[in-house]
Amino acid sequence: MTAEKETATKPLDFIRQIIAEDLASGKHQTIVTRFPPEPNGFLHIGHAKSICLNFGVAVENNATCHLRFDDTNPGKESTEYVESIQRDVRWLGFDWGSHLYYASDYFDQLHDFAVDLINKGKAYVCHLSGGEIREHRGTLTEPGKESPYRNRSIEENLAIFAQMKNGEIEEGACVLRAKIDMASPNIILRDPVLYRIMNTSHHRTGDQWCIYPMYDFTHCLSDMLEKITHSLCTLEFENNRALYDWVLDTLATPNHPRQIEFARLNINYTVTSKRKLLQLVTEGHVSGWDDPRMLTISGLRRRGYTPASIRSFCATIGIGKRESWIDMGVLENAIRDDLNQNAPRVFGVLDPLKVVLTNYPENLTEEMVAQNHPQIPELGERTVPFSREIYIEASDFMEDAPKKFFRLSVGREVRLRYAYLITCQEMIKDDQGKVVELRCTYDPESKGGTAPDGRKVKGTIHWVSAPHALRTEVRLYDRLFTAEYPDMDKDRSFKEFLNPTSLTILQDCMLEPGLLNTTNEDRFQFERQGYFCLDTVESAPGRPVFNRIVTLRDSWAKLNEPV
Repeated sequence: MTAEKETATKPLDFIRQIIAEDLASGKHQTIVTRFPPEPNGFLHIGHAKSICLNFGVAVENNATCHLRFDDTNPGKESTEYVESIQRDVRWLGFDWGSHLYYASDYFDQLHDFAVDLINKGKAYVCHLSGGEIREHRGTLTEPGKESPYRNRSIEENLAIFAQMKNGEIEEGACVLRAKIDMASPNIILRDPVLYRIMNTSHHRTGDQWCIYPMYDFTHCLSDMLEKITHSLCTLEFENNRALYDWVLDTLATPNHPRQIEFARLNINYTVTSKRKLLQLVTEGHVSGWDDPRMLTISGLRRRGYTPASIRSFCATIGIGKRESWIDMGVLENAIRDDLNQNAPRVFGVLDPLKVVLTNYPENLTEEMVAQNHPQIPELGERTVPFSREIYIEASDFMEDAPKKFFRLSVGREVRLRYAYLITCQEMIKDDQGKVVELRCTYDPESKGGTAPDGRKVKGTIHWVSAPHALRTEVRLYDRLFTAEYPDMDKDRSFKEFLNPTSLTILQDCMLEPGLLNTTNEDRFQFERQGYFCLDTVESAPGRPVFNRIVTLRDSWAKLNEPV
């Protein structure tokens, strides 16, 4: 475990309280948790909550957290997913050490447990089809109906199960079911399926097996075999806990982990269903699983989110017992808070307007000293070149400016940050009437941005020297959906709420030249623009492309303020 302990500022949540009580009472001398993803997709922000919980409580208690892949469905699983999950967990700051496991490690033992259930008269082979099993299961108000195969002999069940294992029975012809209670008020306990035939090669065991255990049967026994003390899962598994306990109790296993459920993470303006995320990828609505608009961990990483910001977000939202919705702004504020303290400030002009300083020497280049962070001197200083021709933001000039517009207009003076005071004398327009250049004069005595006569200049704008500018592409990402709950409208597809402006690509942006050597780990605040990082996919040597991680303020909250 490599993540540092992060000081708790709130009372213990209910799970940590249970763990603390179990340790204090002596029920457990130490704890063992696990993060058990199925390797059938890429992790998203909801998984990050579970990772931070399971690994976090282990770190806090100097204990162990296992990483286990519950790989029981070979038709949907792959090594690619296994590798991406490991990469994501490590990136978040956690490490499982030597405790990497797979459910497939236990296939022999799981088979033996299934045989043991048959010998106890607690499991049977059923030849009903999947549809017939569902019909026999009953409803919430009506009991189920017993399978006609439910009372076959132990010997017959053993023989047919052996045939299933040996590949002598066709896929779909039968399954192994638990024999529990077809009248149970908990439908999960109405003789659930434990094993099915799948003639599919497994990414680890190859063609060794043609029967595979179901998740619910595998999960509890894997926890038991690994001596997990607290099996933490989301609320959708609450009803499954009865089956979790039934399997362990019926087999009289030597230890019995405690399953505890917590509320899953629901964030507005997004979807986290694996099926829906897959649709977005396969139908081309996004560029891939790591598209920066996706709340997959790989997407967040490419967007520029930091592990610390995601851990902070998970700590902020906490662990609860009831489902609730978290505003996207909470996640965005987590990265703002992190980068505000750590990201150096730089100049980036995204919509450039050329300015010529007519009284500045033509062949002169000066090096202006700029602070990397106005509140954190430890981040040091840098120099940026200054010359006769510069670029400013087009929005920092207005032809018919109102009185309270404190930036450039003809006849008005502004401060170039860390440089000089300039006054606009003339604007140049193209044939369509668009302003394409400004002619200004500078005050040579105002170097550093301070007027020698003490006159007050309210406006301060950023700039980039034109001859030295790094011309590049900048990508502005926004929320992927326009609706707060895009997948909750039963009459409309969630894809109807895709935000057409979730990606804006700006060409010919002008950045200060030092950004040419940006690395994947660097994060910057483009002053007055937002926080940015290198796009690890679109960039090429000598041609960096930058992503906007987040704006300086929550623009969505401002849009939704009451008028």
